[in-house]
Amino acid sequence: MSSNLKSAKEFLVFLGRSLLSILEGMVLAIIPRPRKNVAGEIVLITGAGSGLGRLLALQFARLGSVLVLWDVNKEGNEETCQMALNAGATKVHAYTCDCSQREDVYRVADQTYKAFLPAMIANNHGHLVCISSSAGLVGVNGLADYCASKFAAYGFAESVFIETFAQNQEGIKTTIVCPFFIKTGMFEGCATRCPTLLPILEPEYAVRKIVDAILQERVYLYMPKFLYFMMFLKSFLPIKTGLLICDYMGIFHVMDGFTGQKKKA
Repeated sequence: MSSNLKSAKEFLVFLGRSLLSILEGMVLAIIPRPRKNVAGEIVLITGAGSGLGRLLALQFARLGSVLVLWDVNKEGNEETCQMALNAGATKVHAYTCDCSQREDVYRVADQTYKAFLPAMIANNHGHLVCISSSAGLVGVNGLADYCASKFAAYGFAESVFIETFAQNQEGIKTTIVCPFFIKTGMFEGCATRCPTLLPILEPEYAVRKIVDAILQERVYLYMPKFLYFMMFLKSFLPIKTGLLICDYMGIFHVMDGFTGQKKKA
């Protein structure tokens, strides 16, 4: 009998908390979330020498964060450093680092997930940001290797998020970003048949959305919003129907004109 009462109590608590979380989600969908202050916070940005990394550095510089910039391109990274100082950053540290080389990462500083997560856990404070991709949500023909890396990044970041939640590390936040193609040059030549629903994103727009998601401590950010609907459809539609939708929207041909990022002369 006592076991049944305990089970009933646990179920009622679960039901109550679930309803409250749904209500909270509905309210936050209408009322903008409060944005946290990151002035004085240390922000490590990899790939800071160009593209999204540079734009993110400039945004956080304006917010008063202490910047640690990593890039394999020393010249580009130092240029970003100067731009960040001109944008109002009080402290900026630029390091030449190839993040694909473990030895290089540890040579520069202990600033990988593996190295800095224990310090975050000890202080119950920090924010992990993973830039994945829409190619980390659905497979795309012609992008098998890229999709594999982005699926892995998404899965790893989500697993770390669940790990911190299970360990009651509420002070450690996670944001996972999944954008469609961005005009950074990486996917030069790619096109979209449905620019209204799936536009090629402007870098400045993408960065504004990413920073806003971080400040609001959102766990997931998909860009454009149509990706949320696509993932909803993927969860229940027959695979044939999903493939027909992709064919109609030209998804199978987005890579047809791909030329890749142009190298500087």
